[in-house]
Amino acid sequence: MKLAVITDSSVVLQTTERENLFVLDIPVTIEDTTYIEGKNLSVEEFYQKMASASELPKTSQPSLSELVEILSRLQKENYSHVIGLFLSSGISGFYQNIQYLKDEFEGMTIAFPDSKITSAPLGMMIENILKRYDAGQPFEEILAKLDQEISGTTAFIMVDDLNHLVKGGRLSNGAALLGNLLSIKPILSFTDEGRIEVYEKVRTEKKAVKRLLEILQEQTQNGRYRIAVIHANVPQKAEEFRQLLQESGTDHELSIVSMGSVIGTHVGEGAIAFGVSPIIDEE
Repeated sequence: MKLAVITDSSVVLQTTERENLFVLDIPVTIEDTTYIEGKNLSVEEFYQKMASASELPKTSQPSLSELVEILSRLQKENYSHVIGLFLSSGISGFYQNIQYLKDEFEGMTIAFPDSKITSAPLGMMIENILKRYDAGQPFEEILAKLDQEISGTTAFIMVDDLNHLVKGGRLSNGAALLGNLLSIKPILSFTDEGRIEVYEKVRTEKKAVKRLLEILQEQTQNGRYRIAVIHANVPQKAEEFRQLLQESGTDHELSIVSMGSVIGTHVGEGAIAFGVSPIIDEE
């Protein structure tokens, strides 16, 4: 088996230096200028530009033609198997738009599962696919374990700015005004279908952080997990949250990463989140 893995730039990866790993760009448009995060736009610049813009940035789907080009090249290079794992179908229509390609390339077995997530948890899945391939696991086993991971992976997000949710159409002006008066900090979550929805509304940031820790403990009480603390341009908040996790006695793997433009556009600067993904492989 010769396996290639394709993902998109909403992912957070430890490394991209592999000949069988391909990353499709997701363009982000801010006030009529289009950028590619990681190439001509840093995460910090994204938040600066979003804060000064009159309307929310717009993220586009990855390029379908670029995906076709990569698949054509893989076919010529005698790859036998391909896994394409991209941002959640609940955020982007890309997943639905590419399914027909699975049957378009003779001699290659192609799978496009729905990750139902993005950012660091998506990166964890990609890294595990590559590790399992390197260990010689068969394609069917790699897909089965990936399916287990997808089912057990989720993320919860504490939003700092209610006005940002109004801009994104997730909250009315009246609800935001009342929420600001009451110091409400909504907690959002990824649903089973991979959409981002309001999970709870909590008064004050201190209580919201405490509730976020409780949710994390609920989500990880059975089994072992990799946990990523994900922040929207507030690294100090993220470090404080990680310290609280460590003080709670967690023995799960912990990391801190930045929230890129795809999720940052939805939730705004100042958000703190955690993503969890189950550890499937025996150690």
